[in-house]
Amino acid sequence: MKNKEYPIPHNETERLAALKRYNILDTLPDHAFDDATKLVSYICGVPIAHISFIDESRQWFKSEIGVGVSEVPREISFCNYTIMESKMVEIPDTFLNERFKDDPNVTGGFKVRFYAGIPLTTPDGYNIGTLCAVDHVSKELNEDQRNALSIIAKHVINQLELSTKNIELNTQRKIAERAVLAKDSFLANMSHEIRTPLNAIIGFTDLLAQTKLDVTQRDYIDSVQIAGENLLIIINDILDLSKIESGNLTIDAQPFNLRKTLKHVYNLLKVKVPSTVEFNLFLDADLPETVIGDQGRLNQILVNLTGNSLKFTEEGEVTVSVKKVAETDDYYSLKFSVKDTGIGIPEDKLKTIFERFTQAEESTTRRFGGTGLGLNIVKQLIELQHSEIHVKSKQGYGSEFFFVLDYKKADHIESENETLLDEELGKLKILLCEDNALNQKLAKNVIHNFGFELDIAENGQEGIDLLSKNEYDLVLMDLQMPVKDGYQTTEYIRCEMNLTIPIIAMTAHSLVGEQERCYNVGMDAYVPKPFKQAMLLEAIKSVMNKDIKLPVKRKIDLSLLDEMSCGDPNFIQEMIALFIQKIPNEVTQLEEAFNKNDYDSAKKLAHNMKSSFDIFMLEDLSHCLSVIEQEAIMGQFTTESEDRKNILHCSVIEVVKILKEL
Repeated sequence: MKNKEYPIPHNETERLAALKRYNILDTLPDHAFDDATKLVSYICGVPIAHISFIDESRQWFKSEIGVGVSEVPREISFCNYTIMESKMVEIPDTFLNERFKDDPNVTGGFKVRFYAGIPLTTPDGYNIGTLCAVDHVSKELNEDQRNALSIIAKHVINQLELSTKNIELNTQRKIAERAVLAKDSFLANMSHEIRTPLNAIIGFTDLLAQTKLDVTQRDYIDSVQIAGENLLIIINDILDLSKIESGNLTIDAQPFNLRKTLKHVYNLLKVKVPSTVEFNLFLDADLPETVIGDQGRLNQILVNLTGNSLKFTEEGEVTVSVKKVAETDDYYSLKFSVKDTGIGIPEDKLKTIFERFTQAEESTTRRFGGTGLGLNIVKQLIELQHSEIHVKSKQGYGSEFFFVLDYKKADHIESENETLLDEELGKLKILLCEDNALNQKLAKNVIHNFGFELDIAENGQEGIDLLSKNEYDLVLMDLQMPVKDGYQTTEYIRCEMNLTIPIIAMTAHSLVGEQERCYNVGMDAYVPKPFKQAMLLEAIKSVMNKDIKLPVKRKIDLSLLDEMSCGDPNFIQEMIALFIQKIPNEVTQLEEAFNKNDYDSAKKLAHNMKSSFDIFMLEDLSHCLSVIEQEAIMGQFTTESEDRKNILHCSVIEVVKILKEL
């Protein structure tokens, strides 16, 4: 048949742009549109119904009943005329219609005798397609049927709008997620770059402070130490804020000596109290000795609040008090209060002081220093423990910050660790894996001060070589090194060399989940840089005074496989052999895809491997693959998926070894 001319709307360019905005052309079937088409067929009692869209050259059917094709040329379409109208086009009998009586789809083709089409009109007035009812016999719709078609047409447009909004929201969500990931990565990398030289500054200053100094030198060293510690507080505040925002800062629950912790905070801060200020610690006589909770976060909260009070109190007193306010069979409720007679806070500022980067007065930062992050972090740390912080203050008369925390009761006081830590460690021989020359020199001096021997490896591979030749009591492992980093080195020591030697992670990095990853690959302790000598010695004592064992051997649950086998042991053996043959190769392929940012291959590999891990009930490894698959779908790998990839690598080696034994 010859192509015939067809009408073109006066706003054709804008109409086509409106159509393309919905990204609907050539998409897969959709239940919402199919249901609408079925409804049209049912309401109008017709064998042919469709939802279609008209572009430059064709009529494309998003959903159809009785058509049997996905598209037709635009020039043979009845709907070419429908999109020219603002209301429904109804032709009760095409044989009697001058325009269509000789049309090939009337005399043959689809044998159209009845046609009803309503334009699909966008909110801004463009007819991008049609909703149609077609029959092989003449008929006429009643008013209810016409109204129903109008309602369904509006529903189709609403569905398009909703889908577009969801795509836009999803795009914005991905942009926001990537922005957060970029920010977290930037903060973590910056913290590493800042912490590395800061570690040397603080470390060598501590060593210098232990030498014989005159009064002036002692004063200078004290000033450098204070400046270094203040800089470290700012870095830690920013990183804690990032972890809280991303939901990766968790509250630990371990037994700790409450009275000892509170006295430690007091002793830590009292050395900086000026002579014009009286600094007090009042503890309730009924206060429990040991509780279960997060000692580190309590330290952080009290040091921050008390440090603020001391900073803003030039004369008078600062009092920290702790009182038991309630008790149940399982919990103590303890009220913590930090009260001062300092500058106070204006009443109109009390509601904003917990906002980040906010201080009560602009002059406060200039006069007393600080970032305005401390109180915001304190507030969020308290809220993470299901409580809230309150403040009372009057300008010129001082302030009181107070909150109530619930701590679980400890069944018994564990004093064994304290006894162990007091024992002499003897002359330890330690291996340090560290590539930074300043940090090597610092560690060498610190370790020699402890009375221990030290060998240094420039990277992980050198560390492995030294471990192969010499006997060591302990390894201090930097995480970021050339050739083999700390994670790869630890995996090799644990999985290939099968050594139980204690390994302490030492890093200036502070990526979310890093500490967890260190423990997952087989490290025994974690010391962030810059480290205090006491902190490092404490970590060394803790790992040397416990029975060091390899990580608990993984147990493979074959219950699902056994159920699938219906009692056939050969089937189980075949499945195990298939896993051993297939999975290590696929993990290698996944790592290659990951390193090349080949998201499509990584997504397919992760998805396919999950079913194998599920059969062997390896839920933790299946979760690792889910994280990698999700980030591959998003088109961006983060430090979390890299963590999961590395955990997967070491775990699969372990699983294969166990399965081979089976």
